[in-house]
Amino acid sequence: MPSAVVVDRQGSIGLVTLNRPERHNAFDDVVIGELTEALRSMEGEDGVRAIVLSAVGKSYSAGADLDWMKRAAAYSKDENQRDAMALGTLMRTLDNLRKPTIARVQGNAFGGGVGLVACCDIAVCIASAEFALTEVKLGLIPAVISPYVVSAIGAKQARRYFLTGERFTAADAYRMGLVHELAGDEDDLDDKVGSILAAVLQGGPVAQREAKDLIRSVANRPMHSEILQDTADRIARIRTSPEGREGIAAFIEKRKASWVPEAPNPSPES
Repeated sequence: MPSAVVVDRQGSIGLVTLNRPERHNAFDDVVIGELTEALRSMEGEDGVRAIVLSAVGKSYSAGADLDWMKRAAAYSKDENQRDAMALGTLMRTLDNLRKPTIARVQGNAFGGGVGLVACCDIAVCIASAEFALTEVKLGLIPAVISPYVVSAIGAKQARRYFLTGERFTAADAYRMGLVHELAGDEDDLDDKVGSILAAVLQGGPVAQREAKDLIRSVANRPMHSEILQDTADRIARIRTSPEGREGIAAFIEKRKASWVPEAPNPSPES
């Protein structure tokens, strides 16, 4: 039986692919565990500069697997809480990865699938894809994914789509900020992801980790003296770091910095 999550590398790009097309890449407790481990594995590989989260088949991810939901309906409250914590750990792991992450969205994303897209740093979506947060139609709520989805689309949009469970288009997802770019077809999708990866590889890996941490530190916080001091400390530290000194020297000397690859990595393929 093929693995539900496939892990691969193309040069310095880590590829994590949902591989349950017959189940619309829906996830259950097994898939959640495999995907969490795959992301941690890519995070731990020194040669990996960026991670692409993709899927095969017509759907990116339909969210929770129907059979898993049937089992969960018979679980106790404690068992359901453990299940929910496992999903929460997956989302937090993806959101907190120190390396740049890109969602390559080739099809529909519902429920937890929207959560995966929201947790990635950058998302590129095929224009024909649809999205939905349909939990209320089942008498449920998108609780575990809510911090990431609300952060991506804003509270006002969440009020509509959390409450109605309506489907929304890729164009709507782009307008709301859930995805950054739309692609006409899968070839265009790969081209756009490849262009973003090429741009990512121009940046210093330490600086990118620091930039992600910076965003988490300043997002939705009022400007005050503590923020001023913290941001000043951050730039002072990175300016005097080996990577910071190398980047400035490369700019002055009009050469590529040491972390920039000689040749671009190939575009990820589904």
